[in-house]
Amino acid sequence: MTAPAQSSISAAPATSGQLATFRLDGDLYGIEVEHVQEVLRSQQLTRVPLAPAAVAGLINLRGQVVTAIELRERLGRPPRPEGTDAVVIVVRLHGEAVSLLVDSIADVVDVDAADFEAPPDTLEGQARDLIRGAYKLHGQLLLALDVQKAVSA
Repeated sequence: MTAPAQSSISAAPATSGQLATFRLDGDLYGIEVEHVQEVLRSQQLTRVPLAPAAVAGLINLRGQVVTAIELRERLGRPPRPEGTDAVVIVVRLHGEAVSLLVDSIADVVDVDAADFEAPPDTLEGQARDLIRGAYKLHGQLLLALDVQKAVSA
């Protein structure tokens, strides 16, 4: 009898470098700095009829229309509290800009591949598929987000 394949656990290999970090529902997440184009305060969203729930809308970024992804929805977290504005992280993947809506921006941190571990067992469902792994940093866990998967529908 063979064990079931756990493809979500065999995530991308750990790398050393810098991660731009942000908070979402009290947890700390990070994405590779090279993907981040800019960080903006809350932006006016234009809703898209019949779009998937994770598509919060479209943002006009200096004349460029950019899709806004609600990371709380993508990660299976509760909606942002009423009256709380999202921070927008604009990422660039394969030449295209996409924005991620998060609760707050944190720091840029240096990470070491030696501190990288598989995603925590407490992550379930869609969140588990979107997290490459975790870094232990000074008493807190930094969840490394797979940006490519997070922006894919």
